[in-house]
Amino acid sequence: MLSPLSETVLLFRQKAERLSRMRLRSLTLACSLAALTVPAFGGAALAATSHHAAQKEKTVAKQPAAPEPDDMIIRVINGIPLTKRDVDNRGKLFALSTGLPVNAELMDRLRPQIIRQLIDERLRTQEILSRHINVAPEQIAAAIAGIERRNGMPENALRDKLAEDGVSLTTLIDQIRVQIGWVQVLRQELGARGRVSAREIAQREEALKREDGRIEYNLSEIFVRVEDPRHAEEELAFTNTVIQELRKGAPFPIVAAQFSESQTALDGGSMGWVQEDELDPAVVAMVKQMPVGVGAISNPITVPGGFVIISVNGKRVIGHQPGHVATIRQAFLPFDTQLNPAQVTPQQQQTLQKAMHYTQTVSSCAEVEAINKQNGEKRPTDPGELQLERLNPQMRDLMLSMPLNKLSRPLVSSDGIDLIMVCSKKEKNFADRPPSEIADQLMNERVEQTARQLDSDLHRRAMIVDVHGKPRGV
Repeated sequence: MLSPLSETVLLFRQKAERLSRMRLRSLTLACSLAALTVPAFGGAALAATSHHAAQKEKTVAKQPAAPEPDDMIIRVINGIPLTKRDVDNRGKLFALSTGLPVNAELMDRLRPQIIRQLIDERLRTQEILSRHINVAPEQIAAAIAGIERRNGMPENALRDKLAEDGVSLTTLIDQIRVQIGWVQVLRQELGARGRVSAREIAQREEALKREDGRIEYNLSEIFVRVEDPRHAEEELAFTNTVIQELRKGAPFPIVAAQFSESQTALDGGSMGWVQEDELDPAVVAMVKQMPVGVGAISNPITVPGGFVIISVNGKRVIGHQPGHVATIRQAFLPFDTQLNPAQVTPQQQQTLQKAMHYTQTVSSCAEVEAINKQNGEKRPTDPGELQLERLNPQMRDLMLSMPLNKLSRPLVSSDGIDLIMVCSKKEKNFADRPPSEIADQLMNERVEQTARQLDSDLHRRAMIVDVHGKPRGV
């Protein structure tokens, strides 16, 4: 919601634009009338004048526009400036995180949404500070380390990559600080409602039992908020731009974390398992038409408050999703160099002989654990409970055919040899939700509702002034 000052500025601009258009029409009409009354003998002089004006226009057109200064203030949010440098850095961070080349045309399309997102973050930051919430440097460092770990990057590699691409580390730190601090704000807002009781979990379990046999979907979303539904052209253009980048291969979780204005952004846009009656009818209609589990991206869906982009990760019947799970132990025997089948090194031959020996002598999962530790534990010994239906067909067939406590044949790759042992196998109904998952869903619903209400309140109380083109300090 615009502040009174912003409304005044907007009204003034609208009047100025109308006046400008009226003057332009008057000038055009006057020129047209003048052209009709020019005598025939004045034609040569008129042509010379026109030629001179055209040459002057060409000269002016050749001069490139002066670049906008980095310190140019775009908005002032409750007295705090937002500059062109802030917007450009966030755009570069988006390019780096998605791995896509971002050109000037794309950045022009992203720019309005980046500005809106940064305004939201400024308002949230001010709310965090007003509540005296402190985000410790250790929390930010842990978050950055987590990003590096999930992307297989060594320590401090992200800092180096940002510097290489001309992105200020402060841009990432500011975004992480707001995300962590905002979670603490929402915890304060929820108060006693920040805990889900056993009774509430039991009530949801009973509700699920009554819906046995109905369809539910595992969805991911990107929500783009619209402040004024009567003028949603910019938001729709941005939504379409995001869809284009997702369909080119931009990772959905990263784009959601960067741009989604739903609380699910903190989980990469994941909504988890939801039923049709929990979704907007327009979303249900789209989801029913979409393929499942292939990364398909929906067109923009109009929902209350904005637009949403959906991807369908899974589909199941409530109470009926049979499958198989297995627990395994694996040992990895690394090669010193990359394997060249035409020139196998002595070390690689010895490693294969060692692996063959293990297949004949090892008969327990504990022994596999010990072997992996002896070889440096380059890969996790226990990857956790595996749903066999989600594995690639070759690995799934191998697991299903293997007896318990029997070591697999050596699985040779370019960098070493894997040995796998199945410790347990069982059938499981994956439609059964554990209490912890139900509690998480109930809490996510409360957090999302609280976040949207608080964001709305912050915007309603804010003084946001558009001073585009005014450098800092002017």
